[in-house]
Amino acid sequence: MTTRDIVALCGSLRAASVNRHVVQLAREVLPEGASLTLLEWREVPVFDADDYARGLPAPVATLRERIRAADGVLIATPEYNFSIPGGLKNLIDWLSRGEDQPFNAKPVAIVSAAPGPLGGARVQYDLRKVMLFLNAMPLVKPEVFIGHAPTKFDAESGRCTDDTTRKFVTDQMAAFARWIDAVERMRG
Repeated sequence: MTTRDIVALCGSLRAASVNRHVVQLAREVLPEGASLTLLEWREVPVFDADDYARGLPAPVATLRERIRAADGVLIATPEYNFSIPGGLKNLIDWLSRGEDQPFNAKPVAIVSAAPGPLGGARVQYDLRKVMLFLNAMPLVKPEVFIGHAPTKFDAESGRCTDDTTRKFVTDQMAAFARWIDAVERMRG
């Protein structure tokens, strides 16, 4: 069986971020034949067109190639001020430069977790707009918004303690694996 190589970007750099816990959950519930690797991006500098003119910084170049090689990208992110966290948006801005940007025709799944009741719904819609502009192939359904997220994960281990959340993420990962296969068939 072919292994679907999925990479994940977490919109929060915090080690104990609930969205990092979501990535861990996604890895646990992936369907057979899929793997998931969390990509770290702490070393990516603030985007500066003068720096870009001198060439991509090494951390950006490495991430671009890893995303390009992957079969799909999972983005797990909190919502900051009703939108995309600044650091994540900065990362996407760096990755999107050039005609060879790695999101082109790339299957992308988005999940958000937040302490509030909406679970980061607004960030997902803004992030979908950005992904569509980059010609990515975002998974439309099922949408997963994890509200009151800190109550659904063990703070020490990061393990999901909520069966409903586990089912939502399981269903999304199964749909994402099918979406990756569908996009591959569309590409021929």
